[in-house]
Amino acid sequence: MNYMFEPKRVIFEDAALEYEKGKQILSYFKDKDVEILYSKSGRITQIPGDTAQKMYFEGKSTLVVGIRKIGNFQSCKPSANYQLPLVSGCMGMCEYCYLNTQMGKKPYIKVYVNTDEILNRADKYIEERGEHITVFEGAATSDPVPVEPYSGNLKKAILHFGKIENSRFRFVTKFTDIDSLLNVEHNGRTTIRFSLNTDRIISKFEHGTPKIQDRINAASSILNAGYHLGFIIAPVFLYDEWKMEYGNIIEEIGHRFSGEDISFEIISHRFTKRAKENILTIYPKTTLPMEEEIRKFKYGQFGYGKYVYTKDKLDDMRGFFKNKIGNYFNESNIKYII
Repeated sequence: MNYMFEPKRVIFEDAALEYEKGKQILSYFKDKDVEILYSKSGRITQIPGDTAQKMYFEGKSTLVVGIRKIGNFQSCKPSANYQLPLVSGCMGMCEYCYLNTQMGKKPYIKVYVNTDEILNRADKYIEERGEHITVFEGAATSDPVPVEPYSGNLKKAILHFGKIENSRFRFVTKFTDIDSLLNVEHNGRTTIRFSLNTDRIISKFEHGTPKIQDRINAASSILNAGYHLGFIIAPVFLYDEWKMEYGNIIEEIGHRFSGEDISFEIISHRFTKRAKENILTIYPKTTLPMEEEIRKFKYGQFGYGKYVYTKDKLDDMRGFFKNKIGNYFNESNIKYII
């Protein structure tokens, strides 16, 4: 299955066509069976849909090509110093996705074409921090891999940070179309992480994404290309057989990558009230576990509250992953378990 994003419609902001990359993307889609539209104002009003479900799925079928206003970058704790805004939105249709809290009713995918200006802003942050290493996250509000074949934004960023000693670049993906990144001169300054989950969770909730085996195979290619490799196991759901099924993932990674310097980030399932409402509107038959009464309410770093597992369950989860990963890797390979 091809996991490159092939939209039903592409909407070009007029300003995007003043950039060479905007013109290249237009040329790419001109001869394809795709509706091409334009937005003079930059407001995206051409996505159809008269119900929440239709608007969601039509949004997921839409690519917007635009420019990013160059203001301050958002922070990106705990994984990086700053978000690097290359793309927003994602073609995946994961029922639990935290973007359900942040994105609108028509969650289109947007590629930014003023990449040089974005990277120049990143350089200023690096200069401000002097000798400290500055880390940028390229997938905080997106999965940038499915649009990479025609955007080239990841390749450009990898090359850019590969030339700057005090910089690091990282991004995470569920997708496997990474061949165009394998021969890029990264100089060891880019970490590519793959988001994994159990077969059960992928088949039930991660619609339109590759199987776990395909993700692990792509991870092997990334490691062979000399990149730093990481795995995000997220979101972890604590159901009856969770220890066995997540344990199987750790064992496979351990057998294939034991002794390698691989990072792990483990994130338990959490949800906001707003996300829950959006999810139930779009996926009314969802079986996502979102019972507020058995969760703990907690405020997050961006000021909104979320429902997380109770302390006892999280402690059990932390102990489990520490022990399992510790069978194959050092404890220092675990960045965090939250």
